[in-house]
Amino acid sequence: MQLTNRSAMLKPTRVFYPVNFMSLRLSRRTLLERGLAATAATPLLSSQQLLAQPAGDRPSQDDQVTVLNPRMRVPLSFIIDDSTCLVNLNRFAIPQFAQAWKNERYHHDWQSMPLEIPDDFVREFGNWCGEHKVRGKYSIVPYPACVGRVDRVLPGWTNRQLQASIKLVQELMMPNWDIHPEMVTHTIVVDTRTGHPYRNPGPEQMENWRWADGKSVDQLAEYMTYALRILKNVGLPCEGITTPGGFANRVLPELSLATLQSVSDVFGSQVEIPHYFRHVISSGDESVVPRVENVSGLDGDDPRCVVSIIACTGDWTGGWDCSSRGDVDKFITADLQSGRMVEVIERGEPAIMLCHWTGIYFNGEKVGLRVFQEAVRRIHKRFQQIEWLKLSEISRYWAARELTSITANQTAVRFDAPFACPTFTVRLKASQPKGLSLNSADQKQALRRVRQPSQLKAGCWLQQGDQLVACFDLPRGTSQLTF
Repeated sequence: MQLTNRSAMLKPTRVFYPVNFMSLRLSRRTLLERGLAATAATPLLSSQQLLAQPAGDRPSQDDQVTVLNPRMRVPLSFIIDDSTCLVNLNRFAIPQFAQAWKNERYHHDWQSMPLEIPDDFVREFGNWCGEHKVRGKYSIVPYPACVGRVDRVLPGWTNRQLQASIKLVQELMMPNWDIHPEMVTHTIVVDTRTGHPYRNPGPEQMENWRWADGKSVDQLAEYMTYALRILKNVGLPCEGITTPGGFANRVLPELSLATLQSVSDVFGSQVEIPHYFRHVISSGDESVVPRVENVSGLDGDDPRCVVSIIACTGDWTGGWDCSSRGDVDKFITADLQSGRMVEVIERGEPAIMLCHWTGIYFNGEKVGLRVFQEAVRRIHKRFQQIEWLKLSEISRYWAARELTSITANQTAVRFDAPFACPTFTVRLKASQPKGLSLNSADQKQALRRVRQPSQLKAGCWLQQGDQLVACFDLPRGTSQLTF
């Protein structure tokens, strides 16, 4: 093996992300491309604001050791927004949106929309995704459109119905889906001192629009903590949050820190790596890999970071308001040769699809569900080396990928990892070794050789010409890959 000698982990360096102004200007919700008010709520941001988002500390990594995707597979995920227990958010949110905009917008026939998205549909969706190994993020709006709190009462449904709906999320969805609050109501801002929504709100008192303008990290964190505690009260742990509409468009650096603060305050050591979903880049060549932000403490006992997850598609299922019947070809065409998912998967970057639960159900027609199912079928037919992951799993992998110090000599590669990570996968130049083993303070594990990338899993290695690929469960702390 021909690698240069390096010393142990160097003092972390401080870096900043080079943020592309245009991509974040259209970040969230770019998916509302039809000119509705949420796009109007996406403000112009100053380049000074955007460049203020710190990535934080970074360790040294030997440039002859490359961290690959987990198991040499491209991560996929599916983000579901606007979901909650029982309540069909559109039916109750749209008249509140219209009121906030003094009936200048939102002329939907909301009264014809069903009150409920039933648990039978959640069961149908969750079972289908389980059969096809689809994983992702599922929002639970804690106080949906001010109808009622999921930890207290939902007027219009019995307590027994509410408890059964929460149990269904716990048992069916949580194993394969991260649960996020999408702030408190997704509509009118709640006064956290009283628990009451603001009276006669305009855009300045709506979560989707201007309320977050000028708010500090502590103010945002207090509001997000309020949402997280409601879900904690009903046994729905969260490793991240989703922003509703244009929430925090003008305070992006504060949003990142507030996510770290609020998730840590509510769930403590249960969550090592908080994450948030806010940004969408649905076209173009700009990278959609997660951003690992506000990193600190890599040389101590309390490493910290927060991960920003980026969706790579618009909502091409049924739209948030069911005004479009979707377009599966935008995800992947019938000949399997083009579409946004093809572009991103072929780049080897996490390909994260986006939808709204209201459009998946589509007022009972299930239009969005059928679009999504066909997209998944086509993706699975076109690609083999892919793997569906939850957002928290992608976040953990990217944090380990960027924050693990890697040094090497002629016989070993040393890893100093602030976070443990399953199926950590690396490539390095090496002649035919007789064997590989992973050594740490707790164990010594011999890795098994496999012949094909499709066979690669934790505890295995693969020879490709003069390069070696090893896959293993990376422990926190110091470990060595020896050969």
